[in-house]
Amino acid sequence: MVYRVFLVTVMLLSFSFAAFDKGNIKSFEADFLQIVTNESGKKIEYKGQVFIKNNGKVLWKYFEPVKKNVYLINDLVIVDEPELEQAIYTKLEKNIDIIKLLKDAKQIETNLYESFLYDVKYLIKIQEDNISSLSYKDELANSIEIKFLNIKQNIDIDEKTFQFLAPDYYDIIEK
Repeated sequence: MVYRVFLVTVMLLSFSFAAFDKGNIKSFEADFLQIVTNESGKKIEYKGQVFIKNNGKVLWKYFEPVKKNVYLINDLVIVDEPELEQAIYTKLEKNIDIIKLLKDAKQIETNLYESFLYDVKYLIKIQEDNISSLSYKDELANSIEIKFLNIKQNIDIDEKTFQFLAPDYYDIIEK
């Protein structure tokens, strides 16, 4: 379930940036800060960068506290963990209708939207026609908030950004 919520989050963000902008978004790049808070208030912060193209390609590059790259290429998810010398390949089995999810998002306050997927409530904050943050509670009651900074839209992102080739010494795990 944890993995599913993570994948849903990746996919939601992959498509959601276009839902609130009035223009035709071709790409999205931003730095991010992901804060995970457990029930007892302990926090862990992840920092990185996200690259999204409207052709179904996404890359989440985590820099801190561990290095990790998460590629979403249509229905294939690759989690590259360089420090563990492994890559996890997952083919999405369930049809996740992100477009319907976003169309069903309800504005609950100025610049704040609410949407649901798999019984998870997502709160989406908008600032200047960009998603400034996304928050939700996972199935383990962790509160997740992802803040976006230095947002760039409709810039040229090289297709090579989304290519991953595991080194020969990597362990390959297929789920």
